[in-house]
Amino acid sequence: MDPSRNWAQDVLRCRLCETPGPPMYCDICHIHLCKACVGEHLSDLSKEHKVLPFEKRGSTPKCPKHSTKLCVLYCEQCDIPVCTLCASSKEHYGHIFIEITKNIHSKKEIIQKDLQELEKSIFPQYQEIASIIPVQKSALNENSQKLTTEIDRHGDIWHREINMIIQKLKSDLKDMVTKHLDILNKRKDEIKHTISEITQSIADLKKLLDSNDVSRVSAYKSRNDEFRRLPPKLTVSLPSFTPRHINKEQLYQQFCSLSALSIQTEEYSYKVESPGAESSLQDRPFIDEPRIITEIHTEYGQYTLRSVSCLSDEEMWVCGNDKILRLYNLRGELVKSIQTKSGNYPLDIAVTMSGDLVYTDYWDGTVNKMKNKKIKTLIRLQGWIPLNLCSTSSGDLLVAMDSDDNEQSKVVCYSGSTEKQSIQYDDKGQPLYSSGEYNTKYISENKNLDICVADRGAGAIVVVNQAGKLRFTYNGPPSTTKGSFSPHGITTDSQGQILIADRYKHRIHILDQNGQFLRYINSCNLQEPRGLCVDTRDNLFVTEYGTCKVKKIQYYM
Repeated sequence: MDPSRNWAQDVLRCRLCETPGPPMYCDICHIHLCKACVGEHLSDLSKEHKVLPFEKRGSTPKCPKHSTKLCVLYCEQCDIPVCTLCASSKEHYGHIFIEITKNIHSKKEIIQKDLQELEKSIFPQYQEIASIIPVQKSALNENSQKLTTEIDRHGDIWHREINMIIQKLKSDLKDMVTKHLDILNKRKDEIKHTISEITQSIADLKKLLDSNDVSRVSAYKSRNDEFRRLPPKLTVSLPSFTPRHINKEQLYQQFCSLSALSIQTEEYSYKVESPGAESSLQDRPFIDEPRIITEIHTEYGQYTLRSVSCLSDEEMWVCGNDKILRLYNLRGELVKSIQTKSGNYPLDIAVTMSGDLVYTDYWDGTVNKMKNKKIKTLIRLQGWIPLNLCSTSSGDLLVAMDSDDNEQSKVVCYSGSTEKQSIQYDDKGQPLYSSGEYNTKYISENKNLDICVADRGAGAIVVVNQAGKLRFTYNGPPSTTKGSFSPHGITTDSQGQILIADRYKHRIHILDQNGQFLRYINSCNLQEPRGLCVDTRDNLFVTEYGTCKVKKIQYYM
């Protein structure tokens, strides 16, 4: 065989005998082989070989840690392909392995189903939803033009009314001025007449003084008493104009009312178009015996680990009785850690839809958000203490809280830092939630937008709908004795099932979304389960208060 042959310019040939069109391929040596040369190639024992049909080449990846080994197994706990050396290492001690070909076959079945569902069901429904938006925009523009015309018309009416008021004020002022002028003119005429009489009297008196006519002097009658009675002083109060302060808010309210823009998010009912396109998340059956997929050993001491929240299917945030928030991966490696803003330990944590971490600080009454390793205070409460919280599908936050005097308890919905809704009483005015110091209330939003609260003090699960109206309470299965149910963590999955950590019974309750008990998870040697969350595949993550481990549990098929 000529080693200088340019294989890229030639047809595919067997590397050993140059037979054209060889049907086999060695995945490790990356050479083409005819069937006759396979045995000779395998006889080279200096390294491992993996010969398979040419069209299946590349189906077995090389181990990234052991370059001469192929990944022939798949670790279910770590969710990665591994070689036989990796499988026997301490890193994978106690893990469950399957043949990688079985995993590939299973994954391809899922991929095929997902592809079929995307093409035949999900994509057309998104197109249908998208087609509605231009219609909504057109309706919005038409309505805006109509309202603008109505506002202008109503404005013209107001302008006319205001002009009429101005004209009436001017007319009233003119009438007042005319009346006052008439009075002043009359008084002027009266005084002018009296002055004329006084002038005449002065002239007459002067003549009498110069006269020797006894009869005229003797006939004189004094009029001074009459003239001494001066006319009453006429005080004219001039009209004044006092403009009123224009209260813009009242003026706006009197002018009209413009209803606020209302955008309601209504969940679309997902439609499966054909039996072959059934979603892998629809009607998933439970497995007979829930099993632990992996265990993560955290840095927390015994009886200090509380809450967990998934950042992704591979990583989860945890918090406990210290001031450090920690992010772990499924291999138990600490990916990130950050100290709380106040130095207090966080009471609870949640991951938002955008992947940011939020936490409650019981001692300084705040809810804080961590983004890019920077912590910002979102909410600072006055008169209330934040307890547990969760992030909703719409991006809001639900925060359970007690009053400072521990006499009241409520759940408040926030959009950013703005309070949107407060849930505290039922239809009869009775408190929905118990109160009391350190009375944790883990909280979760369900698929149907119900708000589910694990009220530890009441020993009950309290579920209200999106409007805050009580739907049901759950105090444990019928056989539960009063006071023996101690709910802590709570979460919901893609099926709308509600999962509750029953801490002192060392088990998990599973309810349907209407509060009907379905089953327990009590087969995974749980030690005081406390915090709960699920990933996108409905794997359950449980924090154990007694051991400070996080257990990842599979409970669906």
